[in-house]
Amino acid sequence: MVTLYHNPRCAKSREALTLLQAHTQKINVVLYLENPPTAKALKELLAILNINARQLLRKSEDTYKELNLADEKLSEAALIKAMVSNPKLIERPIAINGNKAIIGRPPENVLSIL
Repeated sequence: MVTLYHNPRCAKSREALTLLQAHTQKINVVLYLENPPTAKALKELLAILNINARQLLRKSEDTYKELNLADEKLSEAALIKAMVSNPKLIERPIAINGNKAIIGRPPENVLSIL
């Protein structure tokens, strides 16, 4: 089963969902803005993605600037805490299949984990 961290208001996220629907029947859609991941879940996701928290941040969000998240002195834990409190900071879409995960930018990336 593929899990998709999805924001239905995001065109890239909708494209990724459409691509997945065309290639697999089993998709668990997580509306992460309504049900934000926990810090533990984000740490696990970062490990599967093999990236750090800073790489998962949406730098174009106003909240990113308001919270001064560009500050390189902020710890991994502080960045994760910011994403848990403000899930719109999490890059999207993210597709997970077993022990593989990918950020769907571009949306076609999600097909690489099938």
